Amino acid sequence: MKNLFVILSLSAFWGCQSQKEDANKQKAEAFVKTYFEHFNRHDFKAMAAMYVDSAEFKDPSFGTGIVRQSQQQTVVKYTELAKMFPDLRDSVISIYPSDTNHIIVEFISKGSMPSSKFELPICTIFTLQNGKITKDFTYYNNQ
Repeated sequence: MKNLFVILSLSAFWGCQSQKEDANKQKAEAFVKTYFEHFNRHDFKAMAAMYVDSAEFKDPSFGTGIVRQSQQQTVVKYTELAKMFPDLRDSVISIYPSDTNHIIVEFISKGSMPSSKFELPICTIFTLQNGKITKDFTYYNNQ
């Protein structure tokens, strides 16, 4: 009888933990979907507000290391990119919640200018803390 009580208690505990993890993953997915909605509307100010003020970025456009960027620098970067490619848009392929603080997003970035077009598969790992992005590690073939 005592063993049954222990088993039932542990089952209830793990069930609650699993529900909490699922809720956190759903919250992270909703957060990322909002991020890409801002990006696709070219509302880079709202998108940048989703980062802490000095977030860490790893992105081939910055070189090989980690670079810290302010929200304002993020706004400037993407505003300039949208000037070059006015129809700039990201299409999310898949979202992979890793744990409560990390979410991986696979997407295709597309844009065109009068003389050229691009279509670029990208994978980004976001680190989230206290409802903000602290790290944005983006990977794509830069060639």
